[in-house]
Amino acid sequence: MANRGPSYGLSREVQNKIDKQYDDELEQILIQWIVAQCGPEVGQPQPGKKNFQEWLKDGTVLCHLINSLCPKGQKLVAKIQSSSMAFKQMEQISQFLRAAEQYGIQATDIFQTVDLWEAKHMASVQRTLMNLGGLAVSKGDGLFVGDPNWFPKKSQENRRAFPEDKLKEGQSVIGLQMGTNRGASQAGMTGYGMPRQIL
Repeated sequence: MANRGPSYGLSREVQNKIDKQYDDELEQILIQWIVAQCGPEVGQPQPGKKNFQEWLKDGTVLCHLINSLCPKGQKLVAKIQSSSMAFKQMEQISQFLRAAEQYGIQATDIFQTVDLWEAKHMASVQRTLMNLGGLAVSKGDGLFVGDPNWFPKKSQENRRAFPEDKLKEGQSVIGLQMGTNRGASQAGMTGYGMPRQIL
C-alpha cells in the first residue's frame, strides 16, 4: 500500500471513522451483481474488505463491468489489459472512472483512484458502484443483469402539461403561502414598550 507506515493521532482517528463506513452486507450484494453482470470469468473474492479491494485493485473487473452496461459495439473502455505494474493498474481505474462519468454518474459520486488502489476509502468505492447499479436499473435498457431490488432506483422526470385555461384559473386565487386577510388580528394589543397587565 504505497510504503506508508502506520498512522497515529488524528490521522488514525480519521482513518478509523472512514473504515467504519464500510458495509460488509453491501460488499456481498456488489460482488453478486458484478459476477452476474460480467459473468463467472471475472472470478469471485473471499468475503472481507481486503479481498474485495484486491479483486478490484487492477481495474480490469471495473472496466468489464462498465462495458457490460453498454450496447454491443459501444464500449466505454476500449482496451482492458491486466498488469502487475502500479501505474498501469491506476490508469485502468481512471479509465473506469471516466467511463462511469460518461455513463451518467455525477462527478461528486465518483471515488478517487487512490481510494481504491491504496484502500484509503473503500466505502466511497461501494457508493460509486451502488450509484452505477441504480442508474443501470433506472435506464431500463435491458442491459442490467441481476436483481433490480439490490439497488435504489434513481428518480426520473415526471413532466406535467396543464392547459392554458387551467393555468389562468390559478392566477385569481391567493395561495395561503402569501398569507391571509382572515384569522388573527391586532385588536386588543397594547402599544410597544408598555408592560403586560396581568390581573
